[in-house]
Amino acid sequence: MGHRRIGQLGLLDAAVSRRVNKRRDVLDEVGKLLDWPAFERVLSVIPVSAKGEPSFPPLTMFKVLLLQRWHGLSDPAMEAALFDRLSFQRFAGLALEDETPDHSTIWRFRERLTKSGLMESLFGELSRQLDERGLLIKQGTMIDATMITSAARRPSKEAGSVSQVDPDARFGADNERHRFSFGYKGHIAVDRNSALIRTALLTPANVADVSMATAVIPVEAGTVYADRGYHSKALREHLEQCGLGDGIMRKSQRFKPLMPDEVARNHRLVPLRSPVEAVFGTLKRTYGFARMRYFNAGRNRVAFLLACIAYNLKRSVVLSAP
Repeated sequence: MGHRRIGQLGLLDAAVSRRVNKRRDVLDEVGKLLDWPAFERVLSVIPVSAKGEPSFPPLTMFKVLLLQRWHGLSDPAMEAALFDRLSFQRFAGLALEDETPDHSTIWRFRERLTKSGLMESLFGELSRQLDERGLLIKQGTMIDATMITSAARRPSKEAGSVSQVDPDARFGADNERHRFSFGYKGHIAVDRNSALIRTALLTPANVADVSMATAVIPVEAGTVYADRGYHSKALREHLEQCGLGDGIMRKSQRFKPLMPDEVARNHRLVPLRSPVEAVFGTLKRTYGFARMRYFNAGRNRVAFLLACIAYNLKRSVVLSAP
């Protein structure tokens, strides 16, 4: 089967379009922000349903997943909201007379997206377009990582460090508080001037922040700012080889305390790297990433990257405002 034909405007759509909306329509601004056919080309490799009714176009379903992340909705709640809200239908490219996806259709598309491995390509396409619009300044980059608790109950000491429910989750120590959490770790690189996320990775919680530094640092990063968890001679050498500035805070070693100039340097770097915490705060409070929703790394990675894309789109609307 092929894709459904949707978005064919009728008399009802024409009547609704004449209504004057005095409120700011952020979804409409997001819809006008990007070259969506470029995303459609990336998504075109996702297979359609082999049997049954024609499937919804992948771009429509991708937009539905973005709506879901912005509003923190479960699949059944997303089904109901998409049926009721005109702004959601318009953003997804649905006409009033079109059927809307049900919760099982949303779940199946997310599964196809997980298996396709396209999330990095979709994130890269968004970054490319934001760069073309001049929204990525690239004069400085903040890198950091945060613990995200597993949706599964943490295993007991008797059960060991692996959960039967979420086998990809691990125990990891918080660098500052030295408390152990069970779950995953989100690693991001954030453009310091625009606060846009340039890179996003998800690993088990036992992966050290510094071990992911070279993978998370984007090209043309400018000066790289990070906390003491990234203190490493190998990372400093990597920054020098790549022609990037060193904004890594220094950490004292055993029997080797920091010199006064290093302490003063750390104090100067704190306000330059700390805005990355606000990005994590938004991902956790607004996008629900204080705790994972799914029980394996693949699904959680898709959800995390979708949240980062959703964050960047909303942030880009703010940056593009006159």
